[in-house]
Amino acid sequence: MNIAAVSHRTTIEYSYALNENTVVVNLRTAKDVDSATLIYEDPFIHELRHEKKWTGKPLEMQVLAELRDHIIWTARVSPRYKRLQYYFEIHGKGDTYAVYENTILPLAEAEKISRQFFKYAWMNSSDIIKPPEWVRDTVWYQIMPDRFCRDSEAPSDNKFRKWGDFEDPEWNDVYGGTIKGITQRLPYLKALGISGLYLTPIFLSNSSHKYNTFDYWKVDPDFGTEEDLTELISKAHENGIRVMLDAVFNHCGHEFFAWKDVFEKGRASKYYDWFFINTDDFAKFKFTTEDARYYTFSFWAPMPKLNTNNPEVVGYFTDLCVHWAKDWHIDGIRFDVGDEVSHSFIRRLNDTVKRVNPDIFFLGEIWMDSISWLGGNEYDSVMNYPLPECINDFWKNTQLTFTDFIYGLNYCRTLYPEQITNSLFNFLDTHDTPRVAEISRSEDELLQKLAVLMTMPGTPSLYYGTEIAMKGTREPYNRRTMPWDDINSGKYDEIKSKIGALIQLRNNNSELKSNDFTFINDPEQQRIIHYVKSNRIHVLLNCSSNDYHIKEKNIKTLYRNLYSDGVLNANGILIFVCA
Repeated sequence: MNIAAVSHRTTIEYSYALNENTVVVNLRTAKDVDSATLIYEDPFIHELRHEKKWTGKPLEMQVLAELRDHIIWTARVSPRYKRLQYYFEIHGKGDTYAVYENTILPLAEAEKISRQFFKYAWMNSSDIIKPPEWVRDTVWYQIMPDRFCRDSEAPSDNKFRKWGDFEDPEWNDVYGGTIKGITQRLPYLKALGISGLYLTPIFLSNSSHKYNTFDYWKVDPDFGTEEDLTELISKAHENGIRVMLDAVFNHCGHEFFAWKDVFEKGRASKYYDWFFINTDDFAKFKFTTEDARYYTFSFWAPMPKLNTNNPEVVGYFTDLCVHWAKDWHIDGIRFDVGDEVSHSFIRRLNDTVKRVNPDIFFLGEIWMDSISWLGGNEYDSVMNYPLPECINDFWKNTQLTFTDFIYGLNYCRTLYPEQITNSLFNFLDTHDTPRVAEISRSEDELLQKLAVLMTMPGTPSLYYGTEIAMKGTREPYNRRTMPWDDINSGKYDEIKSKIGALIQLRNNNSELKSNDFTFINDPEQQRIIHYVKSNRIHVLLNCSSNDYHIKEKNIKTLYRNLYSDGVLNANGILIFVCA
C-alpha cells in the first residue's frame, strides 16, 4: 500500500463544519486503497465511561471523488457534544493500516507506540463557513459597461467610436455604453433567466475598461451618474436581479489623488507609504517598471500598486465599501487581483462591511488554488478558473476520454469545502480570456460546454454576448459591442433560445445545483459524457463523431439538442429524468 500518498490534516481542505450539526471528514489516498473507515468519538468519552483508554466507533467512508492518481474518501458525522476525535483505518491488498496525526503504520502495531489522534476541537458557530445562501441560486451575467448598451437618450459625443465598428480596434477606443443602457436592457436579461449582474469597473478613469481607477468615489461620466447607478440597482432588485461591483484595490490609476501627490512630492508626501516605492528617482515617465523603482500591477507604470498593509489605505477602502453597501445597496463585490491584496485587509473589509449587510457577497479574482482565502472571514468565493480549463481542454483535445474529463471535473469539485463549492463563480470566458464561442468548433460544441456549466455546483456566469455566440480572441477582440440591431431583428433568436433554455433548466431544477454526482462510463464510447445529479437528472453529451444509441428507457426529456428516436446524434445534448 502506498502510504506516502495518504493525506489528512485538520484544516478546511479535509475537516470542516458543513453546518451547525455536521462535520465533514475527508481523506486522500492512492488508488490501492479498497476501503476506508473513520474511527471517531468525543475526545473525552472515555472519562465519561470511566475507561482508561479512548476508543472510537467505526463509520465506513464513501468515495467522494476519483482523481487521476488519488481517491478522496468522505464521511459525515454529527457530534452530539460538538467535539470530535478520530483516526482512520485503510484497507487494501489484504493489509490494514491505521492513520494517525503523527504516523501511519500497520494496525497490528498501533498499540506499540504513542498515537496522536486527529481532533476537531469544537464546532463554534461563528467559525462555520457561510457564503450568502442566495448565491448558489444565481445565474450571473458579466457586463463591460462601455461595450454593452448605449441608452436611447444619451447625447452624441465625437470621442465615442461608432457602435459596432470594430475594424482595427485600439486599446483606448470608447463606444459610449452607459449605465442607463443596462437599465433599459433589464427585461432582456430577466427573460434570459439572469438573476445577477457583475459590472466591470464603473469609476472615473481614462480607459474603456476602468481598471486604472482615478476616483473611486465618482461614477465615470461616460457611463452616467450616481443617480443612474442607484436607479439601475433599484430596478434590478425589482426584477429579482442582484448587482455586484468590481473593486480594484490592488492598484490604482496614475491620476489617483494619493499617487499624484506622491509623484509630485516624493518622500514628503503624506501618502508615500500608501504605495511600494523602492528608489528615490521613481518619478520617471517610463511606461514599464521592470527596473522595480516602484511596484505596479504587472509591470505597467500607470497602475501603481497600493499598500494594503497600511492602516490608512485599509481605512480608505473600508469606508468606500461601507458606502457602496449602505447607500447604494449593492449585493456583491468582486475583488480584482484578489490574491495580491493583504489577507488582513480583506478580513477587515469582511468584518466591517458585513455588519452593514451580512448578506453581501465577497468574490476574489484568484486564478489558482485559493483555499487560504476561503476560511469564512475573507472571500465568500473565488472565480473558478480550473473549471473552464477542464471543460475547454476536453473539447480542444479529442484524444481525451470521459475518464480524463471526470478527473478534471473532480479536481474542481474537491478543492474546497462543500459550501464553498456550491458558491464558486463558474464561467467559460471573461474579458480576460478568449470568448468560448471563438474557441468552440461549432455551435453544438458551444452548447455542450454551456450544458456542463449549467449543471455544475456553483454559480454560473455568462460573459455578455455569450447567449448569441459572440466571438473574439483575447482583448480587444473579446470586448466587442453588443449588436443590438441584429438582436432586435431576430438574427440570434435560435441560439439565444437554446442557451436560454439551459439557463431556465438550471433555474427550475435544484438537483442541477448540487454536488451529488454519479458518473456513468461506457467503456466502448470514451467521448460520451454521462453523469447523474442527485440520482435523478441525467446529463448526456455525445462528444464523438458518431451517433449514440441511448440505453435508458422511459426518458422524460428536459433538454434536447440533436436527439431523436432514441439516438443522440454526434455533438448532441440530452438532459432527462427517467419517468
